Amino acid sequence: MTGAGCGEEMYALVERLYPLCRSITGDGVRATLKIVDEYLPLQLHEVPTGTQVLDWTVPQEWNIRDAYIADAAGKRVVDLAASSLHVLGYSVPVSRTMPLSELRAHLHTLPDHPAWVPYRTSYYQPDWGFCLAQETLDALPDGQYEVRIDSTLADGHLTYAEHVVPGQVPDEVIVSCHVCHPSLANDNLAGIAVAAYLARALAEQTPYYTYRFVFAPGTIGAITWLARNKERVAQVKHGLVLACAGDSGQLTYKRSRRGDAEIDRVLRHVLTVSGRPHEVREFTPYGYDERQYCSPGFDLGVGSLSRTPYAEYPEYHTSADNLGFVSPEAMADTLAVCREAFAVLDRNRRYLNLSPYGEPQLGRRGLYDSLGGRSDAKQAQMAMLWVLSLSDGEHGLLDVAERAGLPFDTVAAAADALRDAGLVKA
Repeated sequence: MTGAGCGEEMYALVERLYPLCRSITGDGVRATLKIVDEYLPLQLHEVPTGTQVLDWTVPQEWNIRDAYIADAAGKRVVDLAASSLHVLGYSVPVSRTMPLSELRAHLHTLPDHPAWVPYRTSYYQPDWGFCLAQETLDALPDGQYEVRIDSTLADGHLTYAEHVVPGQVPDEVIVSCHVCHPSLANDNLAGIAVAAYLARALAEQTPYYTYRFVFAPGTIGAITWLARNKERVAQVKHGLVLACAGDSGQLTYKRSRRGDAEIDRVLRHVLTVSGRPHEVREFTPYGYDERQYCSPGFDLGVGSLSRTPYAEYPEYHTSADNLGFVSPEAMADTLAVCREAFAVLDRNRRYLNLSPYGEPQLGRRGLYDSLGGRSDAKQAQMAMLWVLSLSDGEHGLLDVAERAGLPFDTVAAAADALRDAGLVKA
């Protein structure tokens, strides 16, 4: 399914995932992947606490059952049940009664957006706390408050999942998204939904490359995947990190560390030819998990696709990144660009001109006749000539499209016609 219908289905998946309390480990991640597994069969991996993964160590597993602040009358003024953002991620357990003056040191708000709840974590530094709207804090009278965080930090596992779409060759394209954020619809539930439906779309075809989808917690998850797949990394030829995939902003592509990897050229070409408003940015070693895949020891050709980039919209990492902030249309558009890009990637071959001495007679082979009535006949004819000119075994079809200033699809169709006429071979 494509278009609006697919967008509605992706939005419905985001709706299901939205309430879950996720973190870098724990049952929230498992519950998330269990739902995704209904849409896309996943292979789950559980990596024990204490496992050395590159320069990192898999942390203790965090789980939470309840968390609240209650006033003297027993009314919950802050409640995890109302939003998974209300507790500081990875909070250690606490059960105390304390005055508001003491509690304030453990409260996180956004004074500039008094109605919004911030998203805050303390993964690697033991701490506890609550996140709430500034207007809620302002309304709290002085007095005693019951503070309870029913959580556990114990040896367990880090959980991530994979789905593989087999291709004609073992060379791989990885598509990666993080699954550690709680109730944040754009960052990164929209990315999870787009990845799931992209995998389903690819499975309906017989792609050239093998596509490996990685659903893992941010940073530590990608590092764990890389540590456990060092031998496989040589097969990874291209990659894309999906994040912030559902807001109304224009598409933004961040290049790989290489800057000129094939995936970088493909995304630039697809976005330009599509006429969509977009921006292509240079690589920086900050952001999402592209920085792990692109770290110098691996240096994979992995870029990142988003709409409005992280931290560049006010709603980022707040309760305003909610179900109303994302749309089926935006997710469908992100998915369409991914499909267009991978179609180019899959078809970008080098060809060899089998009649390289002078221009072959195209009319005698019926190639000009095949263009009759086409609205793009002149463009298609130029594509044939360009393919013949650059089919020297050194240039791929994307090289032809870029140099000729033609859409890749037109160039690929010309190559198909010339191959069928016996004038070029892959």
